[in-house]
Amino acid sequence: MKPMIRLTAALALALGPTFGAAAAQGAPISGEVKKVDESAGKITLKHGPAKSLGMDEPMTMVYRVKDPAMLKQVKVGDKVTFEAEEAASGYTVTKMEKAK
Repeated sequence: MKPMIRLTAALALALGPTFGAAAAQGAPISGEVKKVDESAGKITLKHGPAKSLGMDEPMTMVYRVKDPAMLKQVKVGDKVTFEAEEAASGYTVTKMEKAK
């Protein structure tokens, strides 16, 4: 039984940071739509800290959107919650919905 406990503990230690990072990546960010540029597939969002992206301060940023249909669901002034990821081409919004 002891080898199984050691194996389980080793796996938990090895995989723990990986799963933690994945969970942080999907953490929702609260923001406000400042500009929608459908032709470029971009949105400007004013948002609070985005820990999942390593941003500790509030800021306003331009993001690409993974799905251009997201831009048709919001307008300037809307409060939203969104998830984003960092890619080689910049930051991309992967999920967005109007705040409740």
